[in-house]
This record gives sequence, structure tokens and C-alpha cells, in this order.
Amino acid sequence: MTTERSMHRREHGSLLAAAEKRALLWMARRLPYWVNSDHLTLLGLVSMFGAGMAYYAAGRYPTALLFVVLALALNWFGDSLDGTLARVRDRQRPRYGYYVDHVIDMLGTCFLLGGMALSGYMSPLIALGLLVAFLMVAAEVFLATHVRQVFRLSFLRVGPTELRILLAVGTLYLLHKPWVRLGDMGPFLLLDVGGMAGIVGLAVTLIVSVVRNTRALYLAEKLP
Repeated sequence: MTTERSMHRREHGSLLAAAEKRALLWMARRLPYWVNSDHLTLLGLVSMFGAGMAYYAAGRYPTALLFVVLALALNWFGDSLDGTLARVRDRQRPRYGYYVDHVIDMLGTCFLLGGMALSGYMSPLIALGLLVAFLMVAAEVFLATHVRQVFRLSFLRVGPTELRILLAVGTLYLLHKPWVRLGDMGPFLLLDVGGMAGIVGLAVTLIVSVVRNTRALYLAEKLP
């Protein structure tokens, strides 16, 4: 979806951000003109729904995990390229793009984690905890973007693309073995371990962001 040119500044410092930007610009300049940002945004939503359905199907047919990886790749293509395409063609709609893009992100995450919870590869309670943690971080990011006019897409050099890659690698590993041991403990479901790590990571992200933004706003609006 279109970017937020007139609303706020984007800050993206993930490990792959520079290489990703070059790749997206290369693709955006070569897409057929009949493909627009809305098409790519819709692809991002449909592919995430497909990833959730593929996880659900993998409970009976493990090879469906391969479709999860394909869906994650399509989601990256649609979700990452829509804003770049709008910038390249100078067809930006800041408020529309910002709103629709993030509504779709939240819906897509619900689809994905719902499928994981129903797959048997992740405990429903951990999937729910991960969803709650994601939504809390998303809410803080949206609030911080509104009051500080800076939209941060990454934390500790990890952004959405890196998370997709980690999830894809973990999903492929499920074809080999869905269980892991942590030293003498376990076995645990691999996605449960990943989900707990995700919850902790999101909690740390939330705490650090709240402290940083509260301090910055306090200093910016000191009372005499």
C-alpha cells in the first residue's frame, strides 16, 4: 500500500533493509503498468490467509507446510512492494495507505496464528499469547507514530522480512521434526519454543519502546 510521505518519517534499520530496498526498486520499475499497489496489498492479505490455511491443512497433510513457505514469499512480495511501487509511480495516498496497510497486517497475523493454533504444531495458548503480544506492540507503534511522526519498522536489526525468513526456515524444519529438546528438558513443539521466544522478544520491544518514547515526549514537553 502507499507510503506515509506527508504524515511521518519511516525508519527501517533491519539487517536486510538496504538489499531489500534495492530489490524492491528493481522489481517496481519492471512491473506491468496494469499491476497497481492495491493489487499487491490484496496479494499480501490473501497470501497470509493462505499461509494460515496451509498450516491448518498441515495437521493432516504435512507437505502443506511447503505451501506455507510459498505463501510467506508471496506475502513478502505483496506487502513489501506495494509502497515501493506507489513511490516509484508517484501514486501515493498517505492516509489511505497507512490505514489499509496496517489493518491488513493485523488481519493477516490473525489468520496466520489461527492456522498455527489449529495445526497441532503450536499450542493454542501460545498462539493466543503471541497474537496478544503482537497487537500490543502494534498499538504502541501506531501511537508513537502519531505523536512522534516516526514509524519504526525494526527493532535490534530485525524487521518483518527477517521474521518471515525465520518462520519459513522453522516451517521447513517441521517436515523433518516438529519437536526439539532444550538441554535435558523437553521435548517441546518447535513452534511453541519459537512462539515463546517471540512473546519475550515482543515484550522486550514493547518495554524499550514505551520507555524511550515516554522519555522523549517528557523532555519535549517539559513543564516550566
